[in-house]
Order: sequence, then C-alpha cells, then structure tokens
Amino acid sequence: MQHHMPLGPSIVAVMGGTTMAAVASTLTQELSEQRQLTFVPARGGMGESPDIQANTICAKMAARTDSTFQALYLPELASGSTYATLRSEPMIAKTLATIDQANVALHCVGDAMAMAKRRQMPADVIATLQERHAVGEAFGDFFDQSGQIVYQVPKLGLSMSDLERMDLVVAVAGGHTKVAAIEAYFKLPPAPTFLVTDEGTADTILKK
Repeated sequence: MQHHMPLGPSIVAVMGGTTMAAVASTLTQELSEQRQLTFVPARGGMGESPDIQANTICAKMAARTDSTFQALYLPELASGSTYATLRSEPMIAKTLATIDQANVALHCVGDAMAMAKRRQMPADVIATLQERHAVGEAFGDFFDQSGQIVYQVPKLGLSMSDLERMDLVVAVAGGHTKVAAIEAYFKLPPAPTFLVTDEGTADTILKK
C-alpha cells in the first residue's frame, strides 16, 4: 500500500473479518504521509463479533494512520424492500455514496461454505451452493473452481465489477483451507490485484 497507493486523497473500501482485523494492526501513520485517507466499509455488516466488523476495522485503520472513517450501519442480508428504505436514511446514503467513490479496495477471499455459515444463510441457499460446487466468496459473490459466479448476495456496497475503476486492489487470504478459493478468485477480478498470503499457501499454489 505504501508503494502503490496514489498520493493525495483516497477512499479505501475495507471488508470485515479476522484477517482484515489483523491487517489493521499493521498500519502506521507512514501510510498517510502525503495522503488524505478515508476508510469506509466495503459492504453491509454480517452480524458477527464487533471486533471483526468492517466498521470497527475502518475505525482502527483510521486511528492508526491518523485518518478519517465513515461507518455503514446496514445489514448485508437485508431484504430488497428493507434495503430500499434504509438506503434513503441520510447517514447510510452518505456512506454508500462515499463507497461508490472508493479508489482503493482491501478485501479477503473466503471459503464458500465457511462464508455462507458466517453470513447465516438459509439452508436452501447453502444447499444451492453445494449443488453448484461453490469453492470461494468475495464481495458477496460465490464462485466455483473455474471462476464462474454461481450465487450473488444482493449488492449492499462494493461489488466485484467496481474493482475495474480502482487504483489499487489488495486481496488478503491465507491458510490451506483457502487455496481452492484463492485460485478460483484470481480467474475473476476485472482489475490487477495484489495477493497477500502466507508462505505455505503461496508454495501450495505455485507448485500446482
């Protein structure tokens, strides 16, 4: 990020999760030198532990880099009618508009079944993911080994297609359980993406 993020103002869209929470703890004020950064959640929340919610992670990243952040108080799995009502709320509308202007994305790549359970998706949706051989998830898009999207969570913020306009995209994922998801994901991005992973996962992928 220090070497590839543009100088000047940037809006950084950030996903939640344990991995991204760990990333937040590594940032320093050096990142904001000659930069004016605003951190925003990339998508709505998933009702998980507050420590790994995107709102909390954005606040931590902003504090560590002496920057600003905006919160998004919006559940990711809201129904269409609920979402239409909520997005008219001034604070939510303001943050969604900021997300639409993001030029940097920090996100994770997840195992499909683990992410479905984390999102507390209905049993019939989980069955559909299994039938369609989903192996990974990013930005609410579930995809199979060939990189074909087999299920999409309704858009509540940043989507895969938004990456095309980004100045910098960084995917963070690690662990042997993520190998299939990582390999499949990199058949999808519409923009060049940096992968940050652990040595063991990298070796496994490179030796295939």
